[in-house]
Amino acid sequence: MKEYQAGIEAFATTDSVVFGVSTDSPETNRRFAESLRLEFAILSDVEGTVSKKYDVLNDEMVSNRTTFVIGKDGLIKYVECGSSALEPAGAAKACSLL
Repeated sequence: MKEYQAGIEAFATTDSVVFGVSTDSPETNRRFAESLRLEFAILSDVEGTVSKKYDVLNDEMVSNRTTFVIGKDGLIKYVECGSSALEPAGAAKACSLL
């Protein structure tokens, strides 16, 4: 999340919205966002509904690190999984091409 905050300007010119989704509680997400001074929201998916739909919920009921770029048509345009999902360059490039 720190990397996305540091690179948030790359998304400003792409008509994109950046947000995170976590299976943590709203209060935990709020404190986490405040601790990192995030300028984007972290949405709570406590029951894992969204994570299940995107097939990223693991057996511990925690979302695997994954970045999705979703076009205005609602279709997934870009996916990055694992530790590389923490780096915003690929997502920013995908957003610039939409």
